[in-house]
Amino acid sequence: MKIEIEQEEDGRWIAEVKELPGAIAYGNTRDEAIRFVQALTLRVIADRLEQGESTPIIVGMFQVAA
Repeated sequence: MKIEIEQEEDGRWIAEVKELPGAIAYGNTRDEAIRFVQALTLRVIADRLEQGESTPIIVGMFQVAA
């Protein structure tokens, strides 16, 4: 899953996994935003699996886009 990351005007970082709607997280640093969105993504996938919902195909777990 590809993580897209950028810095907001206020200095915070935002990380998003576009393949998984709602998987967006902010952090004070780039690394923090990446860690937060990775954890959130795993939670969302686990919840979907428990509910019997479809999940994106996971090939290489995470890739961070520059």
